[in-house]
Amino acid sequence: MDYDVIIIGAGPGGIYAAYELMRLDPSLRVAVFEAGNRLDKRKCPIDGKRIKTCIRCKSCSIMSGFGGAGAFSDGKYNITNDFGGNLFAYIGKERAIELMEYVDGINLAHGGAGTRLYSTANTTLKKTCLQHKLQLLDASVRHLGTDINHVVLENLYDELKGPVDFFFLTPVERLEVVEGAYRVHTKRGEYTCASCVVSVGRSGSKWMEEVCHDIGIPTKSNRVDIGVRVELPAELFSHLTDELYESKIVYRTNKFEDRVRTFCMNPRGIVVSENTNGIVTVNGHSYEDPDRQTEYTNFALLVSKHFSEPFKDSNGYGESIARLSNMLGGGVIVQRFGDLIRGRRSTHERISESFVVPTLKAEPGDLSLVLPKRIMDGIIEMIYALDEIAPGTANDDTLLYGVEVKFYNMQVKLNNNLETDYKGLYIIGDGSGVTHSLSHASASGVFVARDIVRGA
Repeated sequence: MDYDVIIIGAGPGGIYAAYELMRLDPSLRVAVFEAGNRLDKRKCPIDGKRIKTCIRCKSCSIMSGFGGAGAFSDGKYNITNDFGGNLFAYIGKERAIELMEYVDGINLAHGGAGTRLYSTANTTLKKTCLQHKLQLLDASVRHLGTDINHVVLENLYDELKGPVDFFFLTPVERLEVVEGAYRVHTKRGEYTCASCVVSVGRSGSKWMEEVCHDIGIPTKSNRVDIGVRVELPAELFSHLTDELYESKIVYRTNKFEDRVRTFCMNPRGIVVSENTNGIVTVNGHSYEDPDRQTEYTNFALLVSKHFSEPFKDSNGYGESIARLSNMLGGGVIVQRFGDLIRGRRSTHERISESFVVPTLKAEPGDLSLVLPKRIMDGIIEMIYALDEIAPGTANDDTLLYGVEVKFYNMQVKLNNNLETDYKGLYIIGDGSGVTHSLSHASASGVFVARDIVRGA
């Protein structure tokens, strides 16, 4: 064998799997293959001046590279079983929380010390939400910030790059099952291993689908989340963000009884674009450093859609909506809430007169021409519901960016060790369809590393 363990993907799952393997058994030969670049070479070309919009790089530095798509996120580690995936369904609720807390300790030891841990425990905001038909989900949230998250990842890489072989800009083209082992095929050559950990994240969804088809791993359809990113003055949500930082709030619409939820709240943050498989969507970041903070808070409002017979391609549905947005706006579209309610598109003039100054260069337009009516109706209902607990949310100048789409890999058939029917082949992180967050993905990496060492 070339290696004892090959890890495909250097996102949170892959990083913490490699970390735990080295901690438990430094004699193991471990390699990590990553389609993107090293952390210090990950640079999005958008500078706001010469290059203002996504140019669709061959390898998106926002989505791929050491740290995965979470490298430039706002570094929120949600320690909870209420959202972020269903890892607990495989390993148990107590163990899932223990592993997330273990990962939190690693982050603190690698540069995250001094960052705050927020909690919904004993908050009166839960009652306030319930009084207005909203549900605040339970969680403890460690906020590292995009800047501190970067420091933690740098320190982890410095510790791993000696004992572990990293192959950057080396996407795995094919995964092959051989006698009692696995072979990965890349343009740089072929490599074999006794155990293989696949951790390709959401951006690897199409590749993961091909692998499962080629080697006969059963899968089933997962959901897709579609919506917008809201940007408004930070003061409007300060009573929530000062106490909780990340508020996961769920609302059930009156008309269709669809569930709409807040996601990825970024107090005093910025709105950013990202490229997933050639599709430009919107996201958000925030920083721990006060000098990098803004006057605005942004968060997503998402509606989940899960299809069954006869249509099962949830991601394809989300992609078609995102492509329509790209076609109409050349990328991300921005619209004032007041314009949306009045049934008119936003213009550069109306945006420039707004009290909210966009933190992302986006094309003014009409999101009602992009999002299906049912989804748009749910988002509008949710904004008015949030206005009850955060007055001003439904102001005319609140900005909506679209579209935001969260693609989830189809759910792969795994046993309680996150292992496929092939002994020694593990699929973890968001690429498995099991996890949907930094904390759950990281915890899954630690879990399978311990299982590999136990069985060695």
